Amino acid sequence: MYRSSKKVMAIGIAMGLAISALILPSANASRHKPFPVKIKTAMGMVTIKSSPKRIISLSPTATEMLFAIGAGKQVIAVDDQSTYPAKAPHSKLSGFTPNLEAIAAMHPDLVIDAYDTSSGVTLSTGLGRLRIKTMNEPAANKLADVYSQILALGTATGHAKRASKLVTNMKKRIAVAIASAKGKGNRLTFFHELDNTLYTATSKTFIGSVYSDFGLWNIADAAVAADQSGYPQLSSEYVVASNPDLIFLADAQYGESPASVKARAGFSTLKAVRGNHVFSIPSDISSRWGPRIVNFYEFIAKVIAHFGK
Repeated sequence: MYRSSKKVMAIGIAMGLAISALILPSANASRHKPFPVKIKTAMGMVTIKSSPKRIISLSPTATEMLFAIGAGKQVIAVDDQSTYPAKAPHSKLSGFTPNLEAIAAMHPDLVIDAYDTSSGVTLSTGLGRLRIKTMNEPAANKLADVYSQILALGTATGHAKRASKLVTNMKKRIAVAIASAKGKGNRLTFFHELDNTLYTATSKTFIGSVYSDFGLWNIADAAVAADQSGYPQLSSEYVVASNPDLIFLADAQYGESPASVKARAGFSTLKAVRGNHVFSIPSDISSRWGPRIVNFYEFIAKVIAHFGK
């Protein structure tokens, strides 16, 4: 079993729940003056009086969103898990155990987080005492949450048009990916592996819903009673008995591969293994709910097409 802190964090991210952000126009806002704006987040209403110039992102997903909408130049630091894009100003700040003093020392005018907690004190409360604005954007439950968060960040940073364009593009690409595999995924079963101790995600989760959009059948759904959160830990016997057609490795970045899966006791008999249908998911695209979720859709579409050959 891996003991990598990054791996544990990745699983934790995958297991999050979301509350969408809602953009509300300020009473003083006009077409020509986008600020101030009021944004309803998971932690309450946030009023941003002017375009932020010193943003800190404590969420890898928020980091990707910010750079995708053109707000990258306003970002002065990102957390230690923000690996994309490479040009982001990386730091030792933690989004899981944020240090209020370290954050405040950078003099940000906006902090974006996914967990809003710091030693029992909410980040928004702690930084609020220092007059530092925070926006909480927790893990998505559905695609609508993803789009809402991107649009909210666009409004908050002065890049509303760019954010809207990004959302439109994402919707088009996802629609194309699903259409390209229409009907081809029906009746195919799969196993999505979060780690090599066989934690997985059911169809009730955001990750699982992506597979459902292609008509794939999740072997974990029958085990949902084992973990009502939607992230059960399966046994090797359960996976072998389920005999999935496809296996997706979200832990490939931590060393798992088709070869390591085949070497597990009993796994060499699986249809997915015998048919060379064990696929390594590119790093992070399934555990983050930002713009690159499109890549996850396109990846699954290609896998289904490959299976049909």
